[in-house]
Amino acid sequence: MERVILHSDINNCYASVECLYDASLRGKPVAVGGSVETRHGIVLAKSEQAKRCGVKTGDALWQAREKCHDLVVVPPHFERYKRYSELVRGVYRRYTDQIEPFGLDEAWLDVTDSQRLLGAGGCIADDIRRTVQRELGLTVSVGVSFNKIFAKLGSDMKKPNAVTVIDKQDFREKIWNLPVGDMLGCGRSTVKKLSTYGVRTIGQLAACDRAFLKALFGKMGDVLWSYANGLDASRVQPDGFVPVSKSIGHGATCIHDLESEHEVWLVLLSLAQEVGRRLHEEGLAATAVQIGVKNSALFVQQFQKPLPLPTQSAIELARAAFGLFCEQYRWTLHVRALTIRAIRLQPDTIPVQTDLFTDFARHERQQKIDKTVLAIRRRYGKNGIFNACLLSEHAIPQNAPDFAVLPGMPYK
Repeated sequence: MERVILHSDINNCYASVECLYDASLRGKPVAVGGSVETRHGIVLAKSEQAKRCGVKTGDALWQAREKCHDLVVVPPHFERYKRYSELVRGVYRRYTDQIEPFGLDEAWLDVTDSQRLLGAGGCIADDIRRTVQRELGLTVSVGVSFNKIFAKLGSDMKKPNAVTVIDKQDFREKIWNLPVGDMLGCGRSTVKKLSTYGVRTIGQLAACDRAFLKALFGKMGDVLWSYANGLDASRVQPDGFVPVSKSIGHGATCIHDLESEHEVWLVLLSLAQEVGRRLHEEGLAATAVQIGVKNSALFVQQFQKPLPLPTQSAIELARAAFGLFCEQYRWTLHVRALTIRAIRLQPDTIPVQTDLFTDFARHERQQKIDKTVLAIRRRYGKNGIFNACLLSEHAIPQNAPDFAVLPGMPYK
């Protein structure tokens, strides 16, 4: 039986949820925007009315207001978006138990077997669309196809509140004339590189020599060729599936530029607390650390180094990251944003081979201290205990939202 995959996308999710909470916003051009004071003054989401005025996600708020003088800007409330995301997935669960989230507002559904009871994929998609609108007051656009890549393309083709079916017989006519950047996996750098060879549409990508793409992009070149030709075979993961993390990171744009190593240390130490917590929760240990540094000219650099021992410790990660920063960063410009990432992860149950040059006893003591600190925070909140140096002012926004996992590529 041919697979039937849906991709459902909540239209203008953040802005639509804000309109549900505040009826006075309905019908107005609305943008959900970050705080200018904490230097997150960009559009995170916009309503359909704002979109018609040319407002785009990622616009600076001043740019958005120039495009739309009547724009209403509201602050983000991520707990609301998470709640409605779960309510919408509750609707999806009535139709299938194979639901793979792609961020808060998108998800793939495999309804191949559901057709026996509920009708063809297009009928199921239309029923989901009507149910979400009737019960939750939100609209969704749904793509229906025989693979995940084309299903996502379908959900993007008609918005808002629409269903688009792309089947094996007509996908070339519907998809191959679209810009190559519309296809999942083709980011800006990929599009730029392809355009230098005259490849600007999905059809042109599909017609490329497979060996040429592989030489250009490595394994990903082969994947892109398969995607364009409708050969994606990645499956929709079952509801509740949690992938094994390949890395765990946390970052922040600072409320003012950092001008000294001491300020950098405070920010890295604060960010490392979240990374350490997630490593403990997922039962993983890092064998290397990576930092990202954005300077005041918005240029980003990344550095990484191995760790002497696998660790979950926030303080060990922070020390390694700070040492890496001091070794690699040249203070030609001030620092605007920092990211710390635990990489080359392994299960924390793997035995560690000790040597004569590493203080393993100290490492074990630090791991025990971290576990005690995490237990206190679970009981009394994240501010129940923290490093004394973080009592002083540091450059991380104090009311920043919780860490959110951003969508990545489909799982094979």
